[in-house]
Amino acid sequence: MASHKIVHWELMGTDGDKLAAFYENLFGWRSEPVTGFDSYNMVAGEAAGLGGAIGSGNEHMPSYQTFYVEVEGVKEALDAATAHGGSVAVPRTVVPGMVVFGLFTDPAGNLVGVVEAETPAAE
Repeated sequence: MASHKIVHWELMGTDGDKLAAFYENLFGWRSEPVTGFDSYNMVAGEAAGLGGAIGSGNEHMPSYQTFYVEVEGVKEALDAATAHGGSVAVPRTVVPGMVVFGLFTDPAGNLVGVVEAETPAAE
């Protein structure tokens, strides 16, 4: 079986910038806004032990926390999660030049992300 390591995490809330300031004040996690993404702030791995992001959720998931596991194929991983009793929360999604990801919930309702190692081409 291939190694599936945790490669990213997210802490999302209704006010992502306020949340980022909270974690900077609490733990010293300085973050940088991501251009083109409203209230999505990257935290370097050197600050938190593993790189991640703090930001605003959306109308479907306003507040959540999750981690992302690297997989060979997001669609295949989501299909496997479903076959084992989970359900797809966000289908395979491509952000050109950045990432291919998806999210599922496990049988206990935990939200888990999967991400492909290769960065998709920019449009």
